[in-house]
Amino acid sequence: MRYSGGTSGPYRDPFSSSSASSSPSLALREPLLPSPMAAPSILCPRIPIAPLRRPSLLLPRSFSAFASPVSSRLPDEAPKGKEFSGSVGFLGLGIMGSPMALNLLKAGCDVTVWNRTKSKCDHLISLGAKFGSSPAEVTSSCNVTFAMLADPGSALVVACGTNGAAEGMGPGKGYVDVSTVDGATSKLINKQIKDTGGSFLEAPVSGSKKPAEDGQLIFLTAGDASLYETVAPLLDIMGKLRFYLGDVGNGAAMKIVVNMIMGSMMASFSEGLLLSEKVGLDPNVLIEVVSQGAISAPMYSVKGPSMVKAAYPTAFPLKHQQKDLRLALGLAESVSQPIPIAAAANELYKVAKSRGLSDQDFSAVIEALRTKMHSSEQ
Repeated sequence: MRYSGGTSGPYRDPFSSSSASSSPSLALREPLLPSPMAAPSILCPRIPIAPLRRPSLLLPRSFSAFASPVSSRLPDEAPKGKEFSGSVGFLGLGIMGSPMALNLLKAGCDVTVWNRTKSKCDHLISLGAKFGSSPAEVTSSCNVTFAMLADPGSALVVACGTNGAAEGMGPGKGYVDVSTVDGATSKLINKQIKDTGGSFLEAPVSGSKKPAEDGQLIFLTAGDASLYETVAPLLDIMGKLRFYLGDVGNGAAMKIVVNMIMGSMMASFSEGLLLSEKVGLDPNVLIEVVSQGAISAPMYSVKGPSMVKAAYPTAFPLKHQQKDLRLALGLAESVSQPIPIAAAANELYKVAKSRGLSDQDFSAVIEALRTKMHSSEQ
């Protein structure tokens, strides 16, 4: 099954015990309530959350995706002492989802978790989290549910498949998808959630494992404005900054563009490291020089030393970076925008994947260049 602008190919139903790789049956729901989304009405016991410590970035008005430039303004700082009242669900406990859910638990939130592999829930359960046997069970028992899935196919199945999140949604409930997906997938999930009477917010994050652990993520949100205001205290627990970008699709587009830039930067940085070494320079000195100049970026100083040692501890898997470049190519195609640098970088990440580096950090893309360099020397 192919999703416009997303991934293609078979996806295993995460609710099935079968290990066979087959396309899941997406039992997409018929509209249950055609009425507009209701803002979440939280009736659960009040749970004290850390006061808002950062300003909320809001748009002065709603924008349609690709219709006009999206900008933001900085309003007055959000009121201190604001609380979220209710229970929180979290679906997907991978490299990013696990520390995000942990930060919610540490802040005193009532958290219910689900993951396709249940063992990944165990450490959170030991710290007080509840367990839901399916996404539907989580959403039915929680006021707001977050989802952090690997790709558009997984996000769609978890939200809209059999026993998916939509089956537990209804008026007064919110669904926040923090996965990186294409706009078409986000809009489809939005429709399914809205058809239940629930509300939807897309909120992909900029940041990797360490920022997720430290609560320093950047949220790129779009969708239901009332839900955005409701979950703002939770976003501020997990992140350092949040943008509201208007209509569903804008958040997905912004994240795709950000990761397109990041992937291209890493490919160029890899070329520089290898070229410096090839001409007899110390690549570690190159890293220091770059870190002191106009092109300095934290990514270079953080990733560079381990890249020189050919070590790639995974903070952001290479396969996900290549997926995001593929999504960027689809996004660019939809508006007839050439992105030749990103297209070339995508090919390099594909070579690295073919070398078995999919689960390594995306900085391992340098190995694709090393392979090419060694081949040319023979």
